[in-house]
Amino acid sequence: MRRFSRICILGGGSAGWMTAAAISAKFHKNEAEITLIESEQIGTVGVGEATLPHIRFFNQALGIDEATFMKSTQATFKLGIEFCDWGKLGDHYIHPFGDYGLPIENLDFHQFWLRLQQAGESRRISDYSYPILAAEDGRFQTPGQDLNQIGSNFGYAYQFDSSLYAKFLRGFSENKGVRRVEGRVTDVQLDADTGHVSTLTLEDGSQITADLFIDCSGFRGVLIEQTLQTGYDDWSEWLPCNRAVAIPCESRGELSPYTRATARTAGWQWRIPLQHRTGNGHVYCSEFISDDEATEQLLSTLEGPALADPNQLYFKTGRRKMFWNRNVVSVGLSAGFLEPLESTSIHLIQEGITALIELFPVTEISDLDVDEYNRRMGLNFERVRDFLLLHYVATQRDDSEMWRHFRAMTLPTSLQDKLSAWLSRGYIPAYEFGVFLPPSWVAVMLGQNLFPKQYDPRIDRFELSDIQSRLEAIRRQTEHAVQSTPKQADFLKRYGAASETPPHVAGSL
Repeated sequence: MRRFSRICILGGGSAGWMTAAAISAKFHKNEAEITLIESEQIGTVGVGEATLPHIRFFNQALGIDEATFMKSTQATFKLGIEFCDWGKLGDHYIHPFGDYGLPIENLDFHQFWLRLQQAGESRRISDYSYPILAAEDGRFQTPGQDLNQIGSNFGYAYQFDSSLYAKFLRGFSENKGVRRVEGRVTDVQLDADTGHVSTLTLEDGSQITADLFIDCSGFRGVLIEQTLQTGYDDWSEWLPCNRAVAIPCESRGELSPYTRATARTAGWQWRIPLQHRTGNGHVYCSEFISDDEATEQLLSTLEGPALADPNQLYFKTGRRKMFWNRNVVSVGLSAGFLEPLESTSIHLIQEGITALIELFPVTEISDLDVDEYNRRMGLNFERVRDFLLLHYVATQRDDSEMWRHFRAMTLPTSLQDKLSAWLSRGYIPAYEFGVFLPPSWVAVMLGQNLFPKQYDPRIDRFELSDIQSRLEAIRRQTEHAVQSTPKQADFLKRYGAASETPPHVAGSL
């Protein structure tokens, strides 16, 4: 029996049950004893309903059938995120899950588009993106097999009810042998020699002993912070939005295969269409707007009748100084929080789980493995931070105090270097770790009117007329592929993913 065979996960929700599902899938029932502690009295945040494409591969690794999962979680497909009023009032663009066009002789497509722009062409770069055009027209189908075809070279994610996802994974995990314990932790005991967490005592007096503890207790950080006092890097200097109010409403119109983020005077508002309702929220900075004003702004823009009372949330953007400290690994909100502008919360949970499984201790905890885990997760958080901050600083808006604050901000060196490389010649340095690949940075830069001074000089070996004809051929292929794509609602039914629950009834925040 391996020494680290007893694993305790503190907290349920998406973070806890994703962790339980992944670890229980890794070990056979006789190899590990996995216990998850959660309390119905505490509840979960439960408003993170939009995801990134990586969640598909997490589900696939568990052997989860996509259509069954979607029906169980009231999910819709997601091709990207629409941003409204970010560059300037009246602007809108979609950050797609895929590149624009296709590379031409191993050169990035956007460089050819930049060449045409400098020659006076005015077509949107979005016109060369299959996922953008499909999203704008409410269409969806899964990618084809030939990656050289326009209708195959893209990714997709989901928009789902996170509370139903946690419930779905709970059933999966318990079938794999995970033991769920109801209760609240009242005491944490540390080993006198090592300082490691040894035992958790619950309010009914029962005790849970384990070798490795995974803290999924949310913002409270019961083990990683309240017990081990790990510390927190506060990133409010760069991401000052510190509150949110969320509320579901009845849906109106067709199912949109994208999430919407609309910039407001002191923050931004999300819209996430699910099969049975629409999720809405207003993320804002309390320095620039009151809670009552923020709630009123949100309620005044709902597309249908509210299905619940407003849910008020308070947070501080940042990350733990260490994600893995002694024998405690923090996953989810206990590890840190970056506002949900690009749907990264569930992805960062997934990154934490994946790294832990790769570095999982066998006979003892290795300092090298702990350092590698903390390094890797630190880079993931930092690079998400920079990408989120890009949306706020790549702006021409100065119509409110918040936007003037961002325009005067001194940026992290890591983001400033990225901006400088782009503005000089349209180059995006690639990362070893980091969820957002160069096409995502291109989408936001161009979508918010940051145009490079020059394009890649290698483009000059192509005749302008040749570039025009090549891009026009790609545009026509893209348009044809979109027109042959079904509406999302029709595809959900055909795919067996449509819920049988009447709209506006099931689910809650």
